[in-house]
Amino acid sequence: MTGKTDEAGVADVAEVNGAPGGTKRSRPTRTYWRAGFLRGGIELRHLLRNPKELSGHLTNVVVALLVAVYINDDVPGTQTPMSHLVIAGFAAYLLFQVGLISLPQILVTEREEGALLRLRATPGGIPAYLIAKCLLVVVTAVGSLALLLAATALVADGPLPRGPGDWLTLAWVTTLGLLAVVPLGAAIGAVLPNPREALALIMLPTMGLLVTSGAVFPITVLPVPVQQVASVFPLKWMAQGLRSALLPDSAQAAEPAGSWELPMVALVLTAWAVIGFLLAIPLLRRAARRESGSRMSARLRKAEQGGAKAS
Repeated sequence: MTGKTDEAGVADVAEVNGAPGGTKRSRPTRTYWRAGFLRGGIELRHLLRNPKELSGHLTNVVVALLVAVYINDDVPGTQTPMSHLVIAGFAAYLLFQVGLISLPQILVTEREEGALLRLRATPGGIPAYLIAKCLLVVVTAVGSLALLLAATALVADGPLPRGPGDWLTLAWVTTLGLLAVVPLGAAIGAVLPNPREALALIMLPTMGLLVTSGAVFPITVLPVPVQQVASVFPLKWMAQGLRSALLPDSAQAAEPAGSWELPMVALVLTAWAVIGFLLAIPLLRRAARRESGSRMSARLRKAEQGGAKAS
């Protein structure tokens, strides 16, 4: 989602700020939001017209369906199907993955292609850029989550909220979960070295969190020190909050505290949201300041040389 998308986004930001070419002073902060939503809308349209990128977001949904179909056991100590716990965990991982894997990769790739360099010339360009990426990620994550829950409910008798209170819990846990991981993903994307190393640097920690956060099996089977480490990070609490919305209250027996601990879910996710927002914009601005035409040219020459050697 670069090239024409990026140029259009820069133009939109400049136009909204009343600064053609980014030469005049910016208007109040509300214009950044308008510019960000304009750019985000453009990127969403590009995503919907790109079957390859869309198929990538469907992979986890297909995996969750396959797992749900083949798991027949119950959660230990309860009558809740293990497949329901796994689906709730996959739902949390979808939100986590879009924010902390997909978004940093997008930011690193666009930085390498000169997006941040072009935004330096645009008043309010970095905030508008971050708003656009947040919009793109949120719509993608919520769409993937809705598809996962609908598909598993239809195909594998998967779990759904049972009443208005559970739907409300699903809504606020999803919202806080995205607020916790999207700005953090933007901050990580601002400091990763390059697209080739980004995936390796992100995937190992996130897969480790997937295994240790109780997303794919009850966290109580893990040693207590591992549980304590996992409880520092947002994925554990996202999965626990979504389980509270999707599973019956009897499933609380499989939780470490014997309850859903929803106040703690809200507290931890809010803390991560604050940390992410405090880090994201300063780190993106720092990354933009470090960009220059000579650095971009050097990267392009290195990429061309690498391609020539590979061929």
